[in-house]
Amino acid sequence: MKHRKIKRIVVVALTLLVVVIFCNSQNGKKKLLNHGNIAVPHERRIVWNTESQFYDSMVALWSKKSVQYGPKKGKVDNPRILLAQLHSKTNVKEINQVIMGMEPWGVSGSSWTLNKLGDYDFTATVLTSILWQFGDKPELLYKETVAHLLNVLLVEEGYKFRNTAPKTLGLFPETENHILMTEGSRYLKNRWLALHGNKDPKYDNINNEMESKLIEFLQEIKTNGLHEFNSMPYVGYTITALLNLEAYASEPIRKDARDILDYMNFCYAIGSYNYKYFPPMRRRYDRANWHKLTTGYHTVFMKAWMSFLPGTKSNFDISHGEPHALIGACMPYRPADEITQLLFKKGNGYFVKLGHGKKACPEIYAAGKNYLLSAGGANRGKKSEIVARPITLFINDDAKNLEETFHLSGPGTDFMAWNNTGVYRNFACAAGAVSIPKGQQPVIKSNTWSIFKGGNNVYMAVFSTHNLGILAMFENENPEQLLQNLEKANPSTERLKTHFQFPGGALINYDVLAPEDTWVIKQVDKTVLDRKYDQWPLIQGEF
Repeated sequence: MKHRKIKRIVVVALTLLVVVIFCNSQNGKKKLLNHGNIAVPHERRIVWNTESQFYDSMVALWSKKSVQYGPKKGKVDNPRILLAQLHSKTNVKEINQVIMGMEPWGVSGSSWTLNKLGDYDFTATVLTSILWQFGDKPELLYKETVAHLLNVLLVEEGYKFRNTAPKTLGLFPETENHILMTEGSRYLKNRWLALHGNKDPKYDNINNEMESKLIEFLQEIKTNGLHEFNSMPYVGYTITALLNLEAYASEPIRKDARDILDYMNFCYAIGSYNYKYFPPMRRRYDRANWHKLTTGYHTVFMKAWMSFLPGTKSNFDISHGEPHALIGACMPYRPADEITQLLFKKGNGYFVKLGHGKKACPEIYAAGKNYLLSAGGANRGKKSEIVARPITLFINDDAKNLEETFHLSGPGTDFMAWNNTGVYRNFACAAGAVSIPKGQQPVIKSNTWSIFKGGNNVYMAVFSTHNLGILAMFENENPEQLLQNLEKANPSTERLKTHFQFPGGALINYDVLAPEDTWVIKQVDKTVLDRKYDQWPLIQGEF
């Protein structure tokens, strides 16, 4: 008995230590970042379609599923099933009976050893969507069902804005996605009740300071970006919570939520090409082996929204992203006009750096007219929870997985040792070999360089050894002449370890073994670069 007690104490102590380590990474958030020289687009003039085959397919898919019962069973699926069934307007009586039979299965906030039934906010967020979409439609959501939602299922109310994780004595900060889901649901329940005649002061979001606290939190994200940038899986739930606020909150909060969604989607558009997207991410390490390019959670939302754009195809591959596809299709938000265009058309190309602040890593993208180089970032120590990816080339092809692309990384195979920030205009380098997709053969090669051809007359010049990979991009070149020019401009393979000369263009100086907090690219021609990226602006570059 005594040994079991000691064991429990040890387990709790170790768990608290893990929480401390994680929360220290959260506390290491950046200082105030400036916005940089590239403005997030917000203009909206497009007249979107009100119907979508993609929406129809998602509603049909989810309407056929069955609600599960029991702690944490269906925490994500159950409310989405109900949402879809209400959208389909079938089996209305049965839907209401199911909701009336539901009880809260846990508590909101992060789950951990002392809060094993956490994560109820995953469920409550979509129940909140149901309330706002159907609460004033008694022919679909009965009066008593709405009362059950408000009085039983939506457990957060009043003013208890919580920035800390549950059952941690207020000592450890909560994660972004949980704050947005929990406090967004609390705020929107208060707002619903106040707008429907409830005069209880605890539902007055202005006087109980829920409005100001939520605005303060959203403004922090607008200023510094997301701590959990590109997170798998949490970005999907962050977007879901923001969609609720953008649709149903007061106008100031709606604008802040819309601005954040626009920022996130602008970053996505900059860093993706034809829905291929493989950025560095924060959280979680167990997703480091995820090699899919076109079905990530953010991509799935984008595909759902774009299915309403006139003239856009809607038979999208979404794979595992069905929960987020449904939410994207059922909510009113649509991206700003310029974002929708940038997804597919890169103009004359650009070079953009996205800062993520202290103890993070940046995103770096270099686009040509018909390609995109996506830097993979760098891990900043185990508690940073940053997953570095390979530097990846996207071109006009059907690649769906990393292995189908030209990519490079290093040193070694452990992403925690990589610094894959070596991207500049038309150029990438890393402390490891260039991986060539199966079936790709050079159109011409020498002892030093191999020239490959992609679609739209894109040419890839590859230098590859065990400890150094270089990928230089060219468009509309003669490959034979290109090879001659490369050999002439870069006669020394020893010098290629630190310098690359574009024929008739820039001289790039780099250190592929740069420390984890330092950009691999050192100098371009005579311009010495700002390499310490902890204080890089949110969005900066040549665009």
